[in-house]
Amino acid sequence: MTEQLTAEQKLQQLIALKEAAALGGGPKRIEAQHARGKLTARERIDLLLDPGTFEELDMLMRPRGSLAGGNVEAVVTGWGKVDGRPVYVFSYDFTVAGGSLSEAVAEKILKVMDLAMMTGAPIVGVQDSGGARIQDGPDSLRGFGEIFAMNTLASGVVPQISVIMGPCAGGAVYSPAITDFVFMAEGSSYMFITGPDVVKSVTGEEVTQETLGGADVHASRSGVAHFAIAGEEATLAEVRRLLSFLPSNNAEDPPFVPTNDDVNRTEEDLLTIVPAEPNRPYDVRDVIERIVDDGDFMEVQQAFAPNIVIGFARMGGRSVGFVANQPMHLAGSLDINASRKAARFVRFCDCFNIPLVTLVDVPGYLPGTSQEYNGIITHGAKLLYAYSEATVPKVAVVLRKAYGGAYVVMSSKHLRGDMNFAWPTGEIAVMGPDGAANVVYRDEIANAPDPEAKRKELIEEYRQKFANPYIPAGRGFIDDVIDPRQTRPKIIRALEMLQNKADRNPPKKHGNIPL
Repeated sequence: MTEQLTAEQKLQQLIALKEAAALGGGPKRIEAQHARGKLTARERIDLLLDPGTFEELDMLMRPRGSLAGGNVEAVVTGWGKVDGRPVYVFSYDFTVAGGSLSEAVAEKILKVMDLAMMTGAPIVGVQDSGGARIQDGPDSLRGFGEIFAMNTLASGVVPQISVIMGPCAGGAVYSPAITDFVFMAEGSSYMFITGPDVVKSVTGEEVTQETLGGADVHASRSGVAHFAIAGEEATLAEVRRLLSFLPSNNAEDPPFVPTNDDVNRTEEDLLTIVPAEPNRPYDVRDVIERIVDDGDFMEVQQAFAPNIVIGFARMGGRSVGFVANQPMHLAGSLDINASRKAARFVRFCDCFNIPLVTLVDVPGYLPGTSQEYNGIITHGAKLLYAYSEATVPKVAVVLRKAYGGAYVVMSSKHLRGDMNFAWPTGEIAVMGPDGAANVVYRDEIANAPDPEAKRKELIEEYRQKFANPYIPAGRGFIDDVIDPRQTRPKIIRALEMLQNKADRNPPKKHGNIPL
């Protein structure tokens, strides 16, 4: 007759099982992970969450299929807190079967995603995975499909953040692509649909993993990555920083963070920061940093489409999303990538009740056959659609140029902008004085004794008459022309006034944004 285990022996059995599970793939594989300069799944979770708050789920879930009989599956899941607020997390464990996704791995991930949806808390997924577990066939494919579907249902309900800290290839890349923000650790992470070997066999191209899908590539060229950061510790610290700006779900407002930065603070520098010459560049981030709380601005997608700047800051303690033309690049004109970048950011802010502040200095859409052939009409319309659809408070300030359709798209009154200000340097017109004079006064210039002198005279005349903010202010398109030094208090007061804004779009299943 088998001797029955005592309560103490059963407890020791539990402890042994959990200790074995906590080792993942074992000491040798953990050592190999560290040798690559990478942390383990649990070490990453410990850095992300507040100390001592992690509660693990499904630690004892056993593998099935090809790994049946093993002690642990290739993902660590659970919940904890970041700055005292609940956050759900899953972290692929590369020490177990290369972090590959199986039926059981998918079930663990889906469980925490479902809990996040039910309880209204963000989801952070740390990716370090070889992709679908080939030996498990359709079961792993089903797992990916169900995760994609859950990502889609969670979109706009709770913030979703993907942190790439190793390989992410094949079907695995689509889950991060659906999420709101993608962080990549420089030098140790990559994302691609097909790897270098497949690329070479199909196209003949010789390419490395880094040049095909490394962090720098996706941060600067494809725009897939919102942040590329050196080091895993620094990356996870920035994930925590991003979460501090966001609400836990779409039914809440972002957290209020008290500040000692006076809401009525004025900035003398703003009188001279924008050059008087309309074609001379300046860095719009210098304006942003002077008007936000404590100069703290978290820029998003800094290396991609640098002709537009997006990111988070606080004004009067409340989170805001900034969209600003950047005259340092392409004169601040809107092109395909800038339109895509800004449109998705505007829609994210609208999903999660984050007011939008738009700084305008835009000469127009970028001309050229490349832009036209690649669909600037459709892509440019995305930004129009995003601003028109957004119901959060929208405040805009025209700093200098605002011409043509690009003026309209940048949170103008005509796209349901709430408060629209302009500096005295603002120029709001169908086109710039040079182009306008050439069109409006074409015959007069051509028939003049000295056409070039006449053209300059008429350009200046047009500039004096039309290239200013007072004509649109006279029509109510601009609510006020303000002293640049007063920009911070004016925006904060406008946002306070709009705090209880209630706006609704017509009832519908969803719109059909031009994709």
